[in-house]
Amino acid sequence: MSTLRGVCAVAFAVMLCGCGWSGAVNPSFDVSVDDAQRALCEMELDKRVLARPVVVAGGYYDPGTGVHEVAERLRGVVENPEDVIEIAFLTTGSFETARARVIERVEGAFDSGKGDETVEVDVVGISMGGLVARYAAIENGGAHKRLRIRRLFTISTPHRGADLAALPTLDEKQLGMREGSVFLSALYAASVDYEIIPYARLGDVIVGVENCAPDGVTPIWVANRFLEPAHIAAQDDPRFSADIARRLRGEASFATEPRAALPE
Repeated sequence: MSTLRGVCAVAFAVMLCGCGWSGAVNPSFDVSVDDAQRALCEMELDKRVLARPVVVAGGYYDPGTGVHEVAERLRGVVENPEDVIEIAFLTTGSFETARARVIERVEGAFDSGKGDETVEVDVVGISMGGLVARYAAIENGGAHKRLRIRRLFTISTPHRGADLAALPTLDEKQLGMREGSVFLSALYAASVDYEIIPYARLGDVIVGVENCAPDGVTPIWVANRFLEPAHIAAQDDPRFSADIARRLRGEASFATEPRAALPE
């Protein structure tokens, strides 16, 4: 019985971490981890100027360490690192307070004056951070400023809801990330005047890889790295970092169109 309990405990821990591994190769995003790391090193030696500020929005349980690492990675490859800001949401109790934090931080860093929207930015949304950015970009009749997004890069964001958000909870943000929630319905009802570029790793059982892109959109996917948590460690995947960095620097993406479908 103790062995069985141990196996069950490990299985549960794997589920919570979102672990999974597949040897599948994405033909429309065929870049290796080594190649991506090499590309990041080359970019550090040849920094470029950002076309606009970049906002890195953190995930659900991130106290600020994960989002800081992503922001620092991007700062290392650009000439104007002060134009990359990071925002964590661990202490926000709802998407409304998270939205307010985004507007406050962006306005504090890049004052837009008296208009009804912020300066134009690119956003890198890590998991829930992608939903916060979409919510902050909704027009609201002047009730508060909206986030003016040019491009939204999302990493494992539950655009269609997160599978594990169905677990029992009283947390408003988790409830909002359930498939079919009022919050997600409001996001889909709102007009979108910016590009969404979604990334995902296979084996993500926290969100569900098919949920990591808006309806009708295929995410740019990669196989999970062996023995890594597919969801939690996605923000550290050099393949995503290198591709996003290239796009932010005005360089060609590693990804090609049309995107390859998710493996069966």
